[in-house]
Amino acid sequence: MNTYQKLITQHHNRPSIPPTIEDPLSVKDRLERIVIGVDPAITSGEKSNETGIIVAGLSFQGVGYVLEDLSGHYAPSVWATRVINAYGAWKADRVVAEVNQGGDLVEAMLRSIDKNVSYRGVRATRGKRLRAEPIAALYEQERVFHLSYFEDLERQLCAFDGSTGAETDRLDALVWALTDLMIDSVPLKKVQKKPDPQVWRI
Repeated sequence: MNTYQKLITQHHNRPSIPPTIEDPLSVKDRLERIVIGVDPAITSGEKSNETGIIVAGLSFQGVGYVLEDLSGHYAPSVWATRVINAYGAWKADRVVAEVNQGGDLVEAMLRSIDKNVSYRGVRATRGKRLRAEPIAALYEQERVFHLSYFEDLERQLCAFDGSTGAETDRLDALVWALTDLMIDSVPLKKVQKKPDPQVWRI
């Protein structure tokens, strides 16, 4: 059982949000920043990988929230449209996309739909395990929570053992989003370990 599996199991033993919350988008104004992480698939055939699309946010207390999982098998024009639609719906601050496979095509696809999108391309230069370790540490510190139950994402998190060839599209998108929010953009103010109850119990 890896770190994600232990922590997700623990988190499912307590409610992440009250059952009365019907509109997840209602939380966006309580967050300091929102980022959409993308691990794009360049092809869309039956044997193609999924495109990972994860929306994540950072509270004013320095706590990360996984807000939405929009991942799936899409043609490039379709995943780009879904990303831009989410960017507008969530009033996101940035799209962070891996460019190892698509290169400049990734940005071009997004800007063909919204030329003003705030975009950052990231290139994986380290192994998946090394990239994921800082995010696993944030989960261990109870500084990342899921707004809802994301079955396919959590299945990838629980199955991840660092081996090559494993399905990690959603996990990769999650890592890029949370890295941008909580690792690369460390706030100057002191970060609380526990979430603000008014933000956590929304």
